[in-house]
Amino acid sequence: MASTAPLRPRARPAHTQGSTHCAYTPDGSKLVTVGSNNTIRLYKTGFDGEPINIDDCQEQNVCVAASNEFFVVGSEDGTLSLYSIPNAAFDSYLLRTSLPIRDVALSPDSKWCAVASDELTVKLVRTDDNSKLRHLRAHNKPTKHLAFDTKGETVSLACTDGVIYVYDLNVEDTEDPELIRRVDGIIGTLDTESEISTEIAWHPDGRAFAVPTPTRDIQVISKSDWEKQRAFSNGHTGEITALAWSPNGAMLASAGKDKKILVWDTKTQAVIARHSFANVMDIAWHPTNNIVSFTNSDGEVYIHPDFVAEEHVSLLKLSKQPSPFIHDPLSEISANARRPEANGLKPMVSRPRRDSVGSYDSLMDGPLPEDEDFVEDDDGAGYVLNSNGKRLHDGVDGLGEPSSKRRNVQIEYHEAFQPGSTPWRHNRKYLCLNLIGFVWTVDQDGHNTVTVEFYDQAFQKKIRINDTYLYDKACLTENGVVMSCPPTDDTPATIFYRPHETWTHRTDWRTHLPKGEAVLAISLSDSFVTVTTTANYVRVYTLFGIPYKVYRPKSTPMVTCASWRDYVMTIGNGPAGADGQTRLLYTIENIKRDEICQNEDTVALPPGATLKSVFFSDCGDPCIYDSTGTLLTLLHWRQPSRAQWIPLLDTKLLPRLASGRKTESYFPIAVAENRFHCVILKGGEEYPYFPLPLLTEFDFSVPLTSEPPSKKKPNPDAMEDDEDGEDGESESHKLEQQYLLKGIAAAQVQDLVDSTRGSHAQRSSLARLELDIDKALLQLLAIECREGEDRGMRALELVELMRDRTGRMVEAAGKVAERYGRSILGEKIREVGERRLNALEDEDDL
Repeated sequence: MASTAPLRPRARPAHTQGSTHCAYTPDGSKLVTVGSNNTIRLYKTGFDGEPINIDDCQEQNVCVAASNEFFVVGSEDGTLSLYSIPNAAFDSYLLRTSLPIRDVALSPDSKWCAVASDELTVKLVRTDDNSKLRHLRAHNKPTKHLAFDTKGETVSLACTDGVIYVYDLNVEDTEDPELIRRVDGIIGTLDTESEISTEIAWHPDGRAFAVPTPTRDIQVISKSDWEKQRAFSNGHTGEITALAWSPNGAMLASAGKDKKILVWDTKTQAVIARHSFANVMDIAWHPTNNIVSFTNSDGEVYIHPDFVAEEHVSLLKLSKQPSPFIHDPLSEISANARRPEANGLKPMVSRPRRDSVGSYDSLMDGPLPEDEDFVEDDDGAGYVLNSNGKRLHDGVDGLGEPSSKRRNVQIEYHEAFQPGSTPWRHNRKYLCLNLIGFVWTVDQDGHNTVTVEFYDQAFQKKIRINDTYLYDKACLTENGVVMSCPPTDDTPATIFYRPHETWTHRTDWRTHLPKGEAVLAISLSDSFVTVTTTANYVRVYTLFGIPYKVYRPKSTPMVTCASWRDYVMTIGNGPAGADGQTRLLYTIENIKRDEICQNEDTVALPPGATLKSVFFSDCGDPCIYDSTGTLLTLLHWRQPSRAQWIPLLDTKLLPRLASGRKTESYFPIAVAENRFHCVILKGGEEYPYFPLPLLTEFDFSVPLTSEPPSKKKPNPDAMEDDEDGEDGESESHKLEQQYLLKGIAAAQVQDLVDSTRGSHAQRSSLARLELDIDKALLQLLAIECREGEDRGMRALELVELMRDRTGRMVEAAGKVAERYGRSILGEKIREVGERRLNALEDEDDL
């Protein structure tokens, strides 16, 4: 039966009318209140006089969190301020956001402060060093409320899209927390400025949290599985605006727009007290005393002693109470717990094993009768027999299992992705980004609008499609665009292709997948449309919708695919390693010739890295870009079992990042004209947003050294030889890069010529590349000769690497040696030329 407290506390006009909030320090000595004016008030517990005022603060303070030594305050001007409690004064600014702050929370150790604002990103800042900053970015809407759990292992965000996002904090302080759970269908969609609450209140035992729902109930969510548990229902007749657990978790206080504060019994979820107070915005329980303080939108503060009536005050004196679970795991464990035997071993409860092949007892159906009492505990050592009457060996417990079991490894599969696409952000998403153009969609509440835009407007005009299918993947080529949509309860997944030009009236086609089968990735080439699905099928269609091939690859679940002309590259999850992560395997197949070039070979990723994109270059060579920022290409991929992943660029080693002052990442677009084309992402962003930034291109640079060549200021006191040495070293680095990159390009062209008939243009291109390689070696030879006679061995090695067999490049090398007066080296070079000439004559004789 609900009771009403007889005494009503007085209202304390602490702030001007507007948002007003309060928080107790963990030791309960102070109550901090903030509001719309520029004054913060500190109320001392047990003292009924005037509070301590901190003046000249920010205005429109909307949230506060306190520790014993300091408290933090967030304001609508985007300022996060830290104040000292002993000094009752402003200490420092921790953070500034570009949009209004909505909520703050301190970790249990008070070392981190989480800040929610109207920005999409939630920030974690160290309270003792604000240069240490972490970001939460996986959610797509602003955050209204946030809270750390009682152990500081997770931080939960209640966002305006009606979803609770849970991030894992068990990572290094330098790493951004990872999203581990989306809890949907609990809270409603709200404005950040709304007085209605979606506050996440963790129960003191740390196993669950409570949150208000749109139905004016309070739902409890368990931390172990993020599922619904008990609910506090049929209490409020208005929207809930605040809630807080008692320090021991035995009671829950909530306030609503029905002008009531309700006190609930946690165990029974029944209302045990009702208090009439209007416009309450925040509630805070005293950590030890029977005191509850709360604030309202009129700027008033109430400090309510003896808040819990006498008939229920015994609940407040209980030890920490459990969260209200439907089936409490703790109670089940305690009820089923077995007492250990005197020797500390558990009694045998497992059924006898008769399936051990080769065991004498298994063959004879157990031990012989005369052997049953053979082992006696004559020394009190506590011998325990197993079900077959045998004594357990050391290191085995009474259940017959090793005392230190091997840890169960959780298999981690690589997630499927569509190359060149981005996730939803607000109501927009890129479906495809490449060098031809980009495809993007806008959510119009009920349908989408898809736009296909080209960089070359003279080639093709912009295409706009009114999308009722809700396409979420796309590929764009010079011939057409292909899109796919996910399945729903009523309609199957659909694949849609639209050519840019056609000589028939019907310009596009659609095809449906079997019911329940969804598209994981699609690719489009000049010949085929390739689709990988959740049923682990690869489906290949011609450009006008004729099913050409359907097969199930060996590596599943599927991850992604890419295609170029008649070649299709599929990537899937392979076997798991010791770390529990699967190894990605790829297959390259010529669909038209029905030839497999590479079959289930490994995608070269470093430990812990993920694949970010896969595509073919403009010359038709497979390329991948991984989470470490490394671009790799595949050499010799047309020849089975000869493929090698070769790094073309490590973006972490770009000269623009050498100073360490700039932090940026890169979204891969394409490899074309021997350059890496990408979008530069700043501010910790992972994906490009609208409007699309300009594409940037970087020259290839094989990672050879951890630092780019440094440009030192000229020293007037330095000798000229030193300056020449520095210039020579820089020039040498450039020539080494040129030698490697030309060699990679030559190998790619050579593979193409060997695998096909090889056109005249291809053979001419190969000859030019080989000539460029020899020129680079000749320039390196000149540097070595200039350095001195002691570099002769390296110089001779450069000559031996030259590819020209006519003798002209070797003759030029001899002239370079003579120019620098390296006579011995010149003789060695002539010997190399003679050996090559003799080898050519022997080949002619054969």
